Amino acid sequence: MSSPVPDPRLHAFDPAMHVAEEALRGQLPGDAWRFVQPQPAHVGAARLSLRAQPDLQSAQVTEALPGEPLQRLWDTAEGWARVRTAHDGYLGWARADGLVGPRPQGETLTVGALRAHAFAGPRISQPIRAELALGAVLTRGAGEVVTEQGRRWVPVLLPDSTDAWVQEVVFSPTSADVADLALQFLHTPYVWGGRSAWGLDCSGLTQVVYAACGRALPRDADQQQAVLTPVQTPARGDLAFFPGHVGLMLNARDMVHANATHMRVTVETLGENEYGTRLAQTLTGYGRWTR
Repeated sequence: MSSPVPDPRLHAFDPAMHVAEEALRGQLPGDAWRFVQPQPAHVGAARLSLRAQPDLQSAQVTEALPGEPLQRLWDTAEGWARVRTAHDGYLGWARADGLVGPRPQGETLTVGALRAHAFAGPRISQPIRAELALGAVLTRGAGEVVTEQGRRWVPVLLPDSTDAWVQEVVFSPTSADVADLALQFLHTPYVWGGRSAWGLDCSGLTQVVYAACGRALPRDADQQQAVLTPVQTPARGDLAFFPGHVGLMLNARDMVHANATHMRVTVETLGENEYGTRLAQTLTGYGRWTR
Protein backbone atom coordinates (compact mmCIF):
# COMPACT_ATOMS: atom_id res chain seq x y z
CA MET A 1 0.00 0.00 0.00
CA SER A 2 1.38 3.40 -0.95
CA SER A 3 1.88 6.05 1.72
CA PRO A 4 -0.63 8.91 1.79
CA VAL A 5 0.53 12.11 0.12
CA PRO A 6 1.39 14.72 2.80
CA ASP A 7 -0.99 17.70 2.98
CA PRO A 8 0.77 20.44 0.95
CA ARG A 9 -0.80 23.09 3.18
CA LEU A 10 1.23 21.79 6.12
CA HIS A 11 4.15 19.75 4.74
CA ALA A 12 6.82 21.49 2.67
CA PHE A 13 7.97 19.67 -0.45
CA ASP A 14 8.44 20.75 -4.06
CA PRO A 15 8.73 17.94 -6.66
CA ALA A 16 9.84 20.40 -9.37
CA MET A 17 12.75 21.68 -7.27
CA HIS A 18 13.30 18.30 -5.55
CA VAL A 19 13.50 20.03 -2.21
CA ALA A 20 11.64 19.20 1.00
CA GLU A 21 11.79 19.89 4.70
CA GLU A 22 13.87 17.52 6.82
CA ALA A 23 10.80 16.23 8.67
CA LEU A 24 9.68 14.47 5.46
CA ARG A 25 12.85 12.43 5.03
CA GLY A 26 11.84 8.85 4.24
CA GLN A 27 8.21 9.80 3.49
CA LEU A 28 8.52 10.90 -0.15
CA PRO A 29 8.91 8.69 -3.23
CA GLY A 30 12.28 8.58 -4.94
CA ASP A 31 15.74 9.43 -3.68
CA ALA A 32 16.57 12.68 -5.48
CA TRP A 33 15.32 14.98 -2.75
CA ARG A 34 17.36 17.70 -1.09
CA PHE A 35 16.23 18.08 2.52
CA VAL A 36 16.47 21.37 4.40
CA GLN A 37 16.06 22.43 8.02
CA PRO A 38 13.61 25.31 8.64
CA GLN A 39 15.22 28.52 9.89
CA PRO A 40 13.50 30.99 12.24
CA ALA A 41 12.31 34.31 10.85
CA HIS A 42 9.69 36.95 11.59
CA VAL A 43 7.33 39.14 9.62
CA GLY A 44 8.60 42.69 9.21
CA ALA A 45 6.71 45.92 9.79
CA ALA A 46 4.00 45.21 7.19
CA ARG A 47 1.44 42.44 6.77
CA LEU A 48 2.95 39.66 4.69
CA SER A 49 1.01 37.97 1.91
CA LEU A 50 1.62 34.24 1.56
CA ARG A 51 0.79 32.97 -1.92
CA ALA A 52 0.12 29.61 -3.52
CA GLN A 53 3.03 30.03 -5.92
CA PRO A 54 6.09 32.33 -6.08
CA ASP A 55 4.24 34.75 -8.31
CA LEU A 56 2.51 38.04 -7.47
CA GLN A 57 -0.40 36.96 -9.67
CA SER A 58 -0.89 33.77 -7.65
CA ALA A 59 -3.70 33.53 -5.10
CA GLN A 60 -3.08 34.62 -1.54
CA VAL A 61 -3.47 31.58 0.73
CA THR A 62 -3.03 33.34 4.06
CA GLU A 63 -1.55 36.44 5.62
CA ALA A 64 1.03 36.84 8.38
CA LEU A 65 0.86 39.85 10.71
CA PRO A 66 3.71 42.17 11.73
CA GLY A 67 6.03 40.49 14.22
CA GLU A 68 4.56 37.00 13.85
CA PRO A 69 7.16 34.19 13.87
CA LEU A 70 7.75 32.09 10.76
CA GLN A 71 9.86 29.20 9.58
CA ARG A 72 11.90 29.94 6.46
CA LEU A 73 12.43 26.80 4.39
CA TRP A 74 14.10 27.73 1.10
CA ASP A 75 14.48 30.69 -1.25
CA THR A 76 14.36 31.20 -4.99
CA ALA A 77 16.74 33.31 -7.06
CA GLU A 78 13.80 35.60 -7.86
CA GLY A 79 13.42 36.83 -4.27
CA TRP A 80 10.74 34.47 -2.97
CA ALA A 81 10.89 32.42 0.23
CA ARG A 82 8.96 29.27 1.09
CA VAL A 83 7.70 29.92 4.62
CA ARG A 84 5.50 28.40 7.30
CA THR A 85 3.52 30.40 9.84
CA ALA A 86 4.51 29.28 13.34
CA HIS A 87 1.11 29.71 15.00
CA ASP A 88 -0.80 27.35 12.68
CA GLY A 89 1.84 25.61 10.56
CA TYR A 90 0.45 26.94 7.27
CA LEU A 91 2.68 27.12 4.19
CA GLY A 92 3.00 29.69 1.44
CA TRP A 93 5.34 31.71 -0.73
CA ALA A 94 6.30 35.20 0.49
CA ARG A 95 8.50 37.94 -0.80
CA ALA A 96 11.80 37.49 1.02
CA ASP A 97 12.20 41.23 1.60
CA GLY A 98 9.16 41.10 3.90
CA LEU A 99 11.02 38.87 6.35
CA VAL A 100 13.34 39.86 9.16
CA GLY A 101 15.51 37.91 11.59
CA PRO A 102 14.88 37.88 15.33
CA ARG A 103 12.54 40.52 16.72
CA PRO A 104 14.23 43.29 18.71
CA GLN A 105 14.97 42.26 22.28
CA GLY A 106 12.73 43.58 25.02
CA GLU A 107 9.18 43.52 26.34
CA THR A 108 6.71 42.43 23.67
CA LEU A 109 3.49 44.34 23.13
CA THR A 110 0.54 42.75 21.34
CA VAL A 111 -1.91 44.94 19.45
CA GLY A 112 -5.44 44.69 20.85
CA ALA A 113 -7.11 47.14 18.46
CA LEU A 114 -8.68 45.83 15.27
CA ARG A 115 -6.72 48.37 13.20
CA ALA A 116 -4.14 50.96 14.21
CA HIS A 117 -1.06 52.85 13.05
CA ALA A 118 2.47 53.35 14.30
CA PHE A 119 3.72 56.93 13.92
CA ALA A 120 7.12 58.51 13.47
CA GLY A 121 6.62 60.61 16.61
CA PRO A 122 4.24 60.98 19.56
CA ARG A 123 1.66 63.03 17.67
CA ILE A 124 -1.19 62.10 15.31
CA SER A 125 0.12 64.53 12.67
CA GLN A 126 3.41 62.63 12.40
CA PRO A 127 4.03 60.37 9.37
CA ILE A 128 2.65 56.84 9.60
CA ARG A 129 5.36 54.20 9.77
CA ALA A 130 3.26 51.04 9.85
CA GLU A 131 -0.27 49.68 9.65
CA LEU A 132 -1.06 47.46 12.64
CA ALA A 133 -3.73 44.86 13.24
CA LEU A 134 -5.15 42.77 16.06
CA GLY A 135 -2.49 40.24 17.07
CA ALA A 136 0.53 42.09 15.64
CA VAL A 137 3.57 41.97 17.94
CA LEU A 138 5.86 44.93 18.66
CA THR A 139 8.70 45.54 21.12
CA ARG A 140 8.67 48.22 23.82
CA GLY A 141 11.19 50.90 22.90
CA ALA A 142 13.52 52.84 25.15
CA GLY A 143 12.23 55.92 26.92
CA GLU A 144 9.17 57.03 28.81
CA VAL A 145 5.54 57.25 27.78
CA VAL A 146 4.79 60.72 26.39
CA THR A 147 1.49 62.39 27.28
CA GLU A 148 0.15 64.77 24.64
CA GLN A 149 -3.33 66.34 24.88
CA GLY A 150 -4.44 63.49 27.13
CA ARG A 151 -3.08 60.85 24.78
CA ARG A 152 -0.44 58.43 26.07
CA TRP A 153 2.19 57.52 23.48
CA VAL A 154 4.39 54.47 23.90
CA PRO A 155 7.81 54.25 22.21
CA VAL A 156 8.11 50.99 20.29
CA LEU A 157 10.37 49.12 17.93
CA LEU A 158 8.71 47.69 14.86
CA PRO A 159 9.72 44.12 13.95
CA ASP A 160 12.36 45.49 11.56
CA SER A 161 13.82 47.55 14.47
CA THR A 162 12.43 50.87 13.18
CA ASP A 163 11.60 53.36 15.96
CA ALA A 164 7.94 54.35 16.17
CA TRP A 165 5.24 55.56 18.55
CA VAL A 166 1.87 53.96 19.24
CA GLN A 167 -0.93 55.21 21.46
CA GLU A 168 -1.20 53.12 24.62
CA VAL A 169 -4.90 52.43 24.00
CA VAL A 170 -3.94 50.34 20.97
CA PHE A 171 -2.55 47.68 23.35
CA SER A 172 -5.71 47.47 25.47
CA PRO A 173 -7.06 43.92 25.88
CA THR A 174 -9.81 42.78 23.54
CA SER A 175 -13.18 41.34 24.53
CA ALA A 176 -12.98 37.88 26.06
CA ASP A 177 -16.21 36.92 24.27
CA VAL A 178 -15.47 35.60 20.76
CA ALA A 179 -18.92 36.61 19.50
CA ASP A 180 -18.58 40.17 20.80
CA LEU A 181 -15.17 40.44 19.19
CA ALA A 182 -16.39 39.01 15.88
CA LEU A 183 -19.17 41.62 15.79
CA GLN A 184 -16.54 44.36 15.99
CA PHE A 185 -15.41 43.21 12.52
CA LEU A 186 -18.79 44.01 10.93
CA HIS A 187 -18.40 45.57 7.46
CA THR A 188 -14.71 44.64 7.25
CA PRO A 189 -13.98 43.97 3.55
CA TYR A 190 -13.77 40.39 2.36
CA VAL A 191 -10.26 39.49 1.17
CA TRP A 192 -9.34 35.94 0.16
CA GLY A 193 -6.57 34.76 2.50
CA GLY A 194 -6.77 37.88 4.70
CA ARG A 195 -6.35 37.73 8.48
CA SER A 196 -6.89 41.29 9.68
CA ALA A 197 -9.47 44.02 9.95
CA TRP A 198 -7.93 45.55 6.83
CA GLY A 199 -9.51 42.59 5.01
CA LEU A 200 -10.14 38.92 5.79
CA ASP A 201 -11.90 35.75 4.71
CA CYS A 202 -14.29 33.46 6.56
CA SER A 203 -11.76 31.25 8.34
CA GLY A 204 -9.45 34.22 8.84
CA LEU A 205 -12.17 35.89 10.91
CA THR A 206 -12.84 32.85 13.08
CA GLN A 207 -9.13 32.13 13.53
CA VAL A 208 -8.27 35.71 14.52
CA VAL A 209 -11.08 36.18 17.05
CA TYR A 210 -10.52 32.77 18.61
CA ALA A 211 -6.77 33.47 18.88
CA ALA A 212 -7.41 36.82 20.59
CA CYS A 213 -9.39 34.89 23.22
CA GLY A 214 -6.61 32.34 23.74
CA ARG A 215 -8.00 29.60 21.50
CA ALA A 216 -5.69 28.48 18.70
CA LEU A 217 -7.44 27.28 15.53
CA PRO A 218 -5.98 25.98 12.25
CA ARG A 219 -6.21 28.18 9.17
CA ASP A 220 -8.87 26.66 6.89
CA ALA A 221 -12.54 25.91 7.52
CA ASP A 222 -12.18 22.14 7.05
CA GLN A 223 -9.22 22.08 9.44
CA GLN A 224 -11.17 24.09 12.01
CA GLN A 225 -14.13 21.72 11.80
CA ALA A 226 -11.81 18.75 12.31
CA VAL A 227 -10.43 20.04 15.65
CA LEU A 228 -13.69 21.21 17.25
CA THR A 229 -16.21 19.01 19.02
CA PRO A 230 -19.37 18.45 16.91
CA VAL A 231 -22.61 19.62 18.52
CA GLN A 232 -26.21 19.34 17.35
CA THR A 233 -27.54 22.61 18.77
CA PRO A 234 -25.25 25.65 18.54
CA ALA A 235 -24.61 28.15 21.31
CA ARG A 236 -23.03 31.59 21.24
CA GLY A 237 -19.42 31.32 20.09
CA ASP A 238 -19.76 27.97 18.31
CA LEU A 239 -18.73 27.72 14.67
CA ALA A 240 -21.06 26.73 11.82
CA PHE A 241 -19.59 24.90 8.82
CA PHE A 242 -20.55 24.73 5.17
CA PRO A 243 -18.67 23.46 2.08
CA GLY A 244 -15.58 25.69 2.03
CA HIS A 245 -17.07 28.16 4.51
CA VAL A 246 -17.36 28.89 8.23
CA GLY A 247 -19.20 31.39 10.42
CA LEU A 248 -19.48 32.16 14.12
CA MET A 249 -22.82 31.72 15.85
CA LEU A 250 -24.28 34.55 17.92
CA ASN A 251 -27.10 32.34 19.16
CA ALA A 252 -28.95 29.29 17.83
CA ARG A 253 -29.77 30.94 14.46
CA ASP A 254 -27.81 34.16 13.89
CA MET A 255 -24.30 33.94 12.49
CA VAL A 256 -21.56 36.51 11.82
CA HIS A 257 -19.25 35.67 8.93
CA ALA A 258 -16.91 37.12 6.34
CA ASN A 259 -18.40 36.30 2.96
CA ALA A 260 -17.92 36.97 -0.73
CA THR A 261 -21.68 37.33 -1.31
CA HIS A 262 -21.73 40.74 0.39
CA MET A 263 -17.92 41.17 0.11
CA ARG A 264 -17.77 42.06 3.79
CA VAL A 265 -18.49 40.76 7.28
CA THR A 266 -22.24 40.50 7.84
CA VAL A 267 -24.80 38.81 10.11
CA GLU A 268 -27.16 36.23 8.63
CA THR A 269 -30.09 34.38 10.15
CA LEU A 270 -29.95 30.76 9.07
CA GLY A 271 -33.13 29.78 7.26
CA GLU A 272 -34.29 33.35 6.58
CA ASN A 273 -34.16 35.29 3.29
CA GLU A 274 -32.50 33.93 0.16
CA TYR A 275 -28.92 33.81 1.46
CA GLY A 276 -29.81 32.58 4.94
CA THR A 277 -31.95 29.83 3.45
CA ARG A 278 -29.18 28.76 1.09
CA LEU A 279 -26.73 28.62 3.99
CA ALA A 280 -29.07 26.51 6.11
CA GLN A 281 -29.53 24.05 3.25
CA THR A 282 -25.77 23.52 2.89
CA LEU A 283 -24.89 23.39 6.61
CA THR A 284 -22.54 20.48 7.38
CA GLY A 285 -22.44 20.87 11.15
CA TYR A 286 -21.54 22.92 14.20
CA GLY A 287 -18.31 22.82 16.21
CA ARG A 288 -17.57 23.82 19.81
CA TRP A 289 -14.34 24.57 21.62
CA THR A 290 -14.14 22.07 24.50
CA ARG A 291 -10.44 21.95 25.34
